[in-house]
Amino acid sequence: MKILLAEDDELTREGLAEVLRAEGYDVFQAENGLEALRLFESEGPDFVCLDVMMPEMDGYEVCRQIRMKDSQVPVVFITAKGEEIDTVVGLELGADDYIVKPFGTKAVIARIRAVTRRLNSSREDDESGLDEFVMDDLRIFPSQLRAVRGQEVIDLGLKDIKLLRLFFDNRTKVLDRNTIMNECWGVDYLPSSRTLDQHISQLRRKIEKNPSNPSIIRTVHGAGYRYD
Repeated sequence: MKILLAEDDELTREGLAEVLRAEGYDVFQAENGLEALRLFESEGPDFVCLDVMMPEMDGYEVCRQIRMKDSQVPVVFITAKGEEIDTVVGLELGADDYIVKPFGTKAVIARIRAVTRRLNSSREDDESGLDEFVMDDLRIFPSQLRAVRGQEVIDLGLKDIKLLRLFFDNRTKVLDRNTIMNECWGVDYLPSSRTLDQHISQLRRKIEKNPSNPSIIRTVHGAGYRYD
């Protein structure tokens, strides 16, 4: 999933981009409104995050231009301006949500996931929900970024979905770390040696009934991981 992130403050932009990439999104960054429009036209992102106060062209005008080209792509404003009138203007322009600085990265991810679910839910209605799959007693719904076990609903990230789908498609096969990293992070990603193990550990805490004795994602010592 591709996200266009337009924010003129470099530290804010880079920090948020790093978090989004860790979640599994492909991020295209713009430091002003005109660059944001150029990237929107050239990259065709699935999601747009816009700062309101940007040089060259403000976020409101970028949103207007985007809505003239695409009425469906989700747009979320990220801004320091929290007055009610600004929120109203942003939503009237067709934005799907509004996040006020300062914000926590977890809050931004949660908002993006929520909007993504709403979008995918409508698509799923047209596609009859055929993307779901089952691992052990866990039913996974990729378009909803969720899994269900009994009455329990488990929120998942894009990276979680990629990992689970990879294991499901390669059931009983031992997948080494390089294969998993290339498939789920990309061949150009240069992770630390612990990136995969840490993510698997976090995923197990979400989906395993007993994370210390996993039944879905098993460790094959010296070789990698396997789903039986």
